[in-house]
Amino acid sequence: MSHNNAGIHFYFILLIRDFSTPMSTPAFLITAVLAAILSISFPAWPAAPYQFHIEGVSGALRDNIKIYLHKYTDTDHPPGLRLQTTIEQDANTALQALGYYQSDIRVSHDPANPAILQVSVTAGEPVRISQSDIQLTGDAATDADFATLLATQAPKPGQILHHGAYDGFKSALKSLALRKGYFDADFDVARLEVAPELQQAFVRLHFNSGTRYKFGAISFSGHQIAETGLRSLIPFNRGDYYLASQLGEFNQALAATGWFSSILVQGDTSQMQDFSLPIDVALEPQRRNIIETGIGYSTDVKARLKLNWNKPWLNKAGHSLSTKLAVSEIEQSIEAAYKLPLASVANDFYQLQLGFRNRDNQDTQSRESNLALERHWLLSSGWYRTASVRWLYEDFVQADQNDSISLIMPGLSYNRTEQTSGAMPASANRLLLGVEVSDEAWGSDASFVRLRSRLGWIGSAGDNHRFVTRVDAGAILMEGLSQLPPSLRFFAGGDNSIRGYGYETVSPRNSEDELTGGRYMLTGALEYQYRVKGNWWLAAFSDYGSAWDDTPDWVQGVGLGVRWASPVGPVRLDFAWGLDGPGKGFQLHLALGPEL
Repeated sequence: MSHNNAGIHFYFILLIRDFSTPMSTPAFLITAVLAAILSISFPAWPAAPYQFHIEGVSGALRDNIKIYLHKYTDTDHPPGLRLQTTIEQDANTALQALGYYQSDIRVSHDPANPAILQVSVTAGEPVRISQSDIQLTGDAATDADFATLLATQAPKPGQILHHGAYDGFKSALKSLALRKGYFDADFDVARLEVAPELQQAFVRLHFNSGTRYKFGAISFSGHQIAETGLRSLIPFNRGDYYLASQLGEFNQALAATGWFSSILVQGDTSQMQDFSLPIDVALEPQRRNIIETGIGYSTDVKARLKLNWNKPWLNKAGHSLSTKLAVSEIEQSIEAAYKLPLASVANDFYQLQLGFRNRDNQDTQSRESNLALERHWLLSSGWYRTASVRWLYEDFVQADQNDSISLIMPGLSYNRTEQTSGAMPASANRLLLGVEVSDEAWGSDASFVRLRSRLGWIGSAGDNHRFVTRVDAGAILMEGLSQLPPSLRFFAGGDNSIRGYGYETVSPRNSEDELTGGRYMLTGALEYQYRVKGNWWLAAFSDYGSAWDDTPDWVQGVGLGVRWASPVGPVRLDFAWGLDGPGKGFQLHLALGPEL
């Protein structure tokens, strides 16, 4: 019988002395079953770790000792003098890594419980850096990024020796060199000398970066899009100094087009000449047709079925077509968008959109037809600018009004979104500003100016605290609201507006208490989130706002919520109470999607 971490195995041998007498069938079966049961591998008892009570040091010194001693268990290291000696050696190594070479360490055990060990530490005086001879030669000697690295991370005289920081600085030099194209960089001298009895350390690092490489020729293979369009995505020019981050930007720009199923951007080191690195781009076309289906639910629109049909590329110019169908209890819509990239395919394009929508919600019934031509720019400041001309025809019933209208509306909008990565980013901000204008002079049935804005911000304090704020505003400048269709009026309430109130139930009302929609809207939300564990968060929030014609009737909603950072985005479950006016009471909100 043997012991190991895998388990304990029992083996039984059956000796049959009289082979002339056959074993009866029942006896044979019983023996076979017993043999099978007894041959099962039973797991061994898990190894129990020792408990260490470390005294005399704190902070980083104590933490590093704990890391070095974490490996000890009673199975691999039985109690005794040999164990204590080994622990003293490891604890001493842990302290030396942080510059303490003159330590006195004593280990003793609790007689009543050998699994508990006392580690008494007297760290002594640390070793400090006496001389720091750091030299940088080659093209990096005049590189501002290397100067910053030396100023912030280089070992300096008088500092306590930290082996991890020393090794980290060496790695940082090599890493920066690779990121910036110093492919021949290496250390001429890399030496750390320690004189423990003098409590001194001597650092000698001579780093020769060599010549910085530049981007060479860029070649494409496997592509179905005209090369002129692909080259407009390149964020650098041939002859520019190499930057790995720009290769990453190029890769992201290619991925954002949706034209390719596989993208590989890499330098061809076998063809480097005259300190120039050629860039190879290997591509594989995306499928011609992509169909996506999905089922979702939110308390605003109830269950929703989605069907998307995309054609990521139609020709060598990179034109694309997308079609979206969405069906829910209160709203059904279908829309198609044809995208025409321009010379700079990532930043500039035209888009032609056609859509139809039917709505039946509260006191609103409408059938919309939209046709829009849009021009999109990505500005160097990071803002997206969109200029558009939209034709809207809407046949509607809003409360006691039954009408139809045709509008031609030029528009202009700016929006910008910045955020860190992850389903629930640690920081983010979003700003949207838009205006649409209609005038009877060019064939519209009404004259007005419609303004729309949305501001959102997410911030964090540490890893477990998040804050989310939103402000949503709108205004219609015209003499009378009755001419406008429901899709252009303002309603508030719902999971992305004032929680505690039903979807679009915060609105002016007529004499029959029917919702009419408002000329103005202003809502705000303030939310605090606390991470309970992993991807799960608890939230507390307060929302405030109104939609009105002449005088706002402010309402407030408060509540608690649960957040889950799912792989497809935040899932939000809110328990909310409306505190004011019509519609106040309890509401349950469930939503999936971005928080801003």
